[in-house]
Amino acid sequence: MRVLMVANPKGGVGKSTLSTNLAGHLAWRGQVDGSTRVMLGDVDRQQSARMWLSLRPAGLPRIASWALEAGQPARPPKGTTHAVIDTAAGLHGEKLRGLVKLSHAVLVPLQPSMFDILATRAFLETLAEMKAARGVQVAIVAMRIDPRTRSAEQLARFTDGLGLPVLAHLRNTQNYVQLTAHGMTLFDVPESRVAKDRQQWQPIERWVKLVDD
Repeated sequence: MRVLMVANPKGGVGKSTLSTNLAGHLAWRGQVDGSTRVMLGDVDRQQSARMWLSLRPAGLPRIASWALEAGQPARPPKGTTHAVIDTAAGLHGEKLRGLVKLSHAVLVPLQPSMFDILATRAFLETLAEMKAARGVQVAIVAMRIDPRTRSAEQLARFTDGLGLPVLAHLRNTQNYVQLTAHGMTLFDVPESRVAKDRQQWQPIERWVKLVDD
């Protein structure tokens, strides 16, 4: 089973948006190839991912949730090929290290303001060290940004120094907000409706395939 963790200790950067759409992409891919079975886990006490799944309409590509039993640890459903883990704000220390140990890849959603960069600096430095030591794949996704702006250039200069790639720049659009409210993702509607956003996701999709290989 491939485990892909979405993490950033700063709140409000788009972790759940990235997690749900990543799970949606994998589920859509599974419907095409017939061999991918996806679960969306949540290590946050608020369990936002589980609440989002409860809104998901029947008939869409299936995304499973944690199997929760009283007194037993949470575990993925049998036959799961990919687990996407949405994490809480404030993740650090041993809990972070433990989750990274379980993961094949870590995606870090990051807004390009200097405040967000500074708040996330130590976290990214820790991930860069773990990448070098353990071989886990780590990449950044810039959230709510136009890649032509100075903010994007500022983010690129910062991440280049850490040796971490910025896979994509996802624009600020109501498509994510509206689809999330109905338990859906970019991959659950006709591509023509979200063509610009799906195009921005292509580098992330290619990166996920590399992780699989």
